[in-house]
Amino acid sequence: MREFANQRVLVVGLGSSGRAACNLLRRREANVVAVDHADTPHLRRGADELRAAGVEVRLGLERAPVEPFDLVVLSPGVPPQSAFVQELVRRNLPVIGELELGYQQSLCLNISITGTNGKTTTTELVERILKRSERNTVTAGNIGLPLCSVVEQTKDLDFLTLEVSSFQLESIQFFRPVVAVLLNLTPDHLDRYPTMADYARAKARLFLNQQAFDWAIVQTEALAQMRSLKLDIPSKLITFSANNRRADIYLDRGLLVSRLGDWAGPLFDMDKCQLRGPHNAENLMAALAVGHVLRVPLEQMAEALRTYAPAPHRCELVAEINGVKYVNDSKATNLDAVQKALLAMPPGKGGEPNVWLIAGGRDKGFEFHDIGPLLSLRVKRAFLLGETREKIRAAWSLFTPCTPVASLLEAIQSSASNAVPGDIVLLSPACSSFDMFQNYQHRGEVFRQAVQQLVPKAGSDSSPREPVSRRDAGAAEAVKHGP
Repeated sequence: MREFANQRVLVVGLGSSGRAACNLLRRREANVVAVDHADTPHLRRGADELRAAGVEVRLGLERAPVEPFDLVVLSPGVPPQSAFVQELVRRNLPVIGELELGYQQSLCLNISITGTNGKTTTTELVERILKRSERNTVTAGNIGLPLCSVVEQTKDLDFLTLEVSSFQLESIQFFRPVVAVLLNLTPDHLDRYPTMADYARAKARLFLNQQAFDWAIVQTEALAQMRSLKLDIPSKLITFSANNRRADIYLDRGLLVSRLGDWAGPLFDMDKCQLRGPHNAENLMAALAVGHVLRVPLEQMAEALRTYAPAPHRCELVAEINGVKYVNDSKATNLDAVQKALLAMPPGKGGEPNVWLIAGGRDKGFEFHDIGPLLSLRVKRAFLLGETREKIRAAWSLFTPCTPVASLLEAIQSSASNAVPGDIVLLSPACSSFDMFQNYQHRGEVFRQAVQQLVPKAGSDSSPREPVSRRDAGAAEAVKHGP
């Protein structure tokens, strides 16, 4: 474990990860300078707390500080290729990310999960399996709790269960999962990565430091992409797929089946849990594979999966009003997630389009026309908001009517006034939220609150379905009649 006492450390970026890094470094008695190019009321409040802990904070900084540092720690939102960071690199300063800092200070092994979609669900499934088998674990990383904030807990853990993003993997050095999971690779963050190949290479860094006795659990389609880029996996390998029956674990008409020599046969029946769709089948397969390599009995795993209720903002049925379902899929920040959401929605009468789609936000570099044919089959009209609304309208107008709106509230009200029984109002944005909202959770909460305003008064025959707990247990009801 590296010692930081009296070392001078620069932390770049003061989101939650950057603040966690600052606090950890101060607990290790480092002299910390924290900087951010922005200067907002939210950052100022965080800066006051850091200053009280002994951190020197500089906001609104356009250029890197000129004084010497022993180490630079990057928040995930700060691209290593930025001029700010490259200036530090040219000065031969060691640069790592918050994930790497937390890893170097941790005292237990980790299981790490990445992929374009499904990371949070799979991380929660793995956590549930481990806890059901009386393994002590904590979830951290990209799931919302920075690794640096749980370092002191690791001395009492069997494993850390980490959700890991491509942004975090860009700045690792020694970070090594004993079990590494890659769920899928579909276009995302193309505003940060010049090509899809660059994005795939960032994800593949998950396996960079693995040893021959570690484990890699990889979707077959993602593995094929890695191999096409000559990206090797040095550890033992288990593959899974909902579409490829040659995978080690595959989907067969609702059953998850293994062909592994020491674990062959049916593993789990998806009808016995609340998750639906091929994408969730892969999340379940990955979690089962993790449990298998950690020698968790199948019976214990199956019980943990049967009782799992999905997280909010993922095809979450908020209400059904006058026969119209309102579904919050705010977590869908890329086209692949929107495609999966549309395919999971119950079809319209006679196969006619029945979805009023609300989309838009900050552009991540997508070619939005890629899902055009599916829109023509499922979407009655798209209400488009945010910075990308005109770009999306240009791509989608050939496939479905498109209406630009000024706000999410306007989109909901317009959808509600036009929808008929059997229709679905679906928030599935295909974009990040940062142009209009704090994050995808904030966007989903605004959607939920606006829908609740549509609920008829008490005593009406048309009351909403119970919001299905604050978690997404209702997503199962929302999609169970889907294709």
